[in-house]
Amino acid sequence: MPELNEHIAASVARTGKEYREVHEWIDAPESKYERHDFSKVLANAEMFRKRYGDEAAQEYVYHLVDDLKCRFGKQIASHTANLQDCLKYFGG
Repeated sequence: MPELNEHIAASVARTGKEYREVHEWIDAPESKYERHDFSKVLANAEMFRKRYGDEAAQEYVYHLVDDLKCRFGKQIASHTANLQDCLKYFGG
């Protein structure tokens, strides 16, 4: 998963604002897994919308998307490399 400073940099690039409170909240060590629960996305986004506005709610969603891209991007790269190795081995 991207580090906190990477999430903040992405927010700054998108919005010109850090939204540090959003990123620190979602990545708080004691509740990190609970706060990445996709079944709670609507409620959590609404919480950020009420506290900080629509843009903050969107940054919460982008945080989750960036985490997914990081986690699954590594898996896809690994599977692609394994596939290429298998194809080479079996003459494909």
